[in-house]
Amino acid sequence: MIPPDGRRPVLLVAGGCGGLVGRAVLEEFSGDHAIRSVHRHEAPGESAAGVRWIRSDVADVEDWAPLLDGVDVVLTLAWYRQGSARRFRRLASGLVGLIAAAEHAGVGRFAHVSVPDAPEAMERRLPYLAFKRTVDRALASSRLAYTIVRPSMLFGAGDKLLTVMLRTMARYRRFPMFGQGDYHVSPLAARDLARILRRESARGARNVVDAGGPERWVYRTLTDRMFGALGLPPRYVPLSAANSVRLAAVLEALGSSRLYAYEVEWLLSDRLGVPAYPGLPGPLEPVEPFLRQQATGLRGGTGSPGG
Repeated sequence: MIPPDGRRPVLLVAGGCGGLVGRAVLEEFSGDHAIRSVHRHEAPGESAAGVRWIRSDVADVEDWAPLLDGVDVVLTLAWYRQGSARRFRRLASGLVGLIAAAEHAGVGRFAHVSVPDAPEAMERRLPYLAFKRTVDRALASSRLAYTIVRPSMLFGAGDKLLTVMLRTMARYRRFPMFGQGDYHVSPLAARDLARILRRESARGARNVVDAGGPERWVYRTLTDRMFGALGLPPRYVPLSAANSVRLAAVLEALGSSRLYAYEVEWLLSDRLGVPAYPGLPGPLEPVEPFLRQQATGLRGGTGSPGG
């Protein structure tokens, strides 16, 4: 959407363009938007794309007004995979402050990346979810034209999920199977999430959108395909649902960031098979070509089945 004065629309990104989603957003929006990006560390590609980098943690911005001057669209990406209640509370407070400032400034559109529903006990217990919902509610109660987009598991170069799973399979030729593996997932390409954010933010609606990829997989079927992409027979270490969560909790306590206990609990709850997002001008990207591409790279690496 081009502003009435013909200038390039200005996009303010809270959370930066260096992560999986941020890189996809940069690629999607930089061609026809002027981008301001608020985050702590310089991100590759931002300078070349003409991004104005504002060095700050979203939680530390005391006055959003100067950063919102002339802004047409706000997009929030900032969140953590894990952290203390205090850490999440500070970030949520910063984002709620941004919502209030954007409303005061009369920003035309606001897009916010959230997460799908989780079991009620998890929603109450986990700071990750409880404070995310605080931000969701603050946006829903504002007068802004907003969209809350809630994607399923994301994939793309350098992701922290499917790529890590493939590397584990390639290295150990086995993989833990949490419970029966009969729950569902619907992987969504980060590039498609960026396209969804563009479409939704341009609509100027007040809505919440769940966004899954083109296929709803039974988890064990997907992991079988991942082994197949590596040229390996599927071999699993069976774990009960309770022991799956316990294993992840032990790894977490030992300092691992590969997998968190709440992520396993969420997966087992069968809440991540979000329906495919409709309405994009082109098809959603299937996950299998990505898996084959990543597996090809692993087969040529030192820890791969062929290495």
